[in-house]
Amino acid sequence: MQEASLGTDPAIQARQGGRDALALALQASRADTLATFEALEGALEGLRVPLCAELNPPLWELGHVGWFQAYWVQRNPQREHGVRADSEAPRSPGEPANADELYHSGRVPHESRWRLALPDAQTTRRQLQRQLETTLALLADTPEHDDALYFFRLALLHEDMHHEAALRMAQALGIAIDDPRWQPRTLPAPPATLTLPAGRWRMGSPETAGFAFDNESPVPELPMRACEIDAQVVRWAEYLPFVEAGGYAQPRWWSAVGRKWLSESGARAPRYLRRDGANWRQWRHGRWQALEPAEAACHLTHHEAQAWCRWAGRKLPCEADWERAAVTLGPRFRWGDVWEWTSSTFAPFPGFVAHPYREYSAPWFDGRPVLRGASFMTQPRMRHPRYRNFFQAWRGDVTAGFRSCAA
Repeated sequence: MQEASLGTDPAIQARQGGRDALALALQASRADTLATFEALEGALEGLRVPLCAELNPPLWELGHVGWFQAYWVQRNPQREHGVRADSEAPRSPGEPANADELYHSGRVPHESRWRLALPDAQTTRRQLQRQLETTLALLADTPEHDDALYFFRLALLHEDMHHEAALRMAQALGIAIDDPRWQPRTLPAPPATLTLPAGRWRMGSPETAGFAFDNESPVPELPMRACEIDAQVVRWAEYLPFVEAGGYAQPRWWSAVGRKWLSESGARAPRYLRRDGANWRQWRHGRWQALEPAEAACHLTHHEAQAWCRWAGRKLPCEADWERAAVTLGPRFRWGDVWEWTSSTFAPFPGFVAHPYREYSAPWFDGRPVLRGASFMTQPRMRHPRYRNFFQAWRGDVTAGFRSCAA
């Protein structure tokens, strides 16, 4: 089975593009970072947010993306070694001088970030501007090969991930983000399911030119059973009958951990949804709005996705089936509307070796499930069919839904 052509889309450009493409992408990413921060700043008194596992203080987030770029690009003496760089090589001083004590996510405990004496917003903006200018100057003198460009690509995609986190924060806090790029789309009625034949599949990112995250390699070849898989994700039109049938009150549809989550959360319907008489309404942009049944079911936990599948006599796809469909079936397999929960546990492929940014994957091989695809809040540069996302099963703030397979 041959891979469908992916062309020169933004995700390919981010992973394989040269200096000029990277320079433009870094500047575009930073512009989006600052625009979304400005929206948060205008809506949050003192930029204060509640201390909870799903959020970071916005000012910490802003400083962190600049710190990360500086730490791995301008302060990294082994920058041109790519994945072979020594992550512990001594760094030159940061800006501010105690930047590592403020923004190093691997060393600064999450709950402590609310208590840090951070530079104010204007100072942080100026620091980020200087950091980006230095990065672009270094990039202009960097050889056009993958090792030398590795950390520029890493910094770009890292900032794109944090931009999506900022959009999730805005949704959670009821802050309107009006940019049309970050709004959900309606989906057609479910097309006929698709069939993948039995065969073998090389999972992950092949050893070709460009950037890959460490958890995408080495590439295992897997025997695959035939699979019947949905052509698109489940919409509210398909999910809500489960809710209306009392699915949240019937333990038989839920796993043991799902029942525990139900008990602890008190959930009786999906996050951000409520029922007004016969109508469902959704919390979006800080107000309750009529729910669009043709939109993808979203902000669902892994527990909710599994429960619907049991109710419907279906199951979640494993990530290998999802990847094989996304890569080989072309536009018939619609993806990118919401992140998609899979039945797979986030774990290393055989022979895994952590890249220099060791905090990216290895600490999270703890049993959490894999998500695949992308969402309407995801930067196009992140929308790659081989990308493996991962969140705890209880996370309902993520723009996540699911598709199903034949049981």
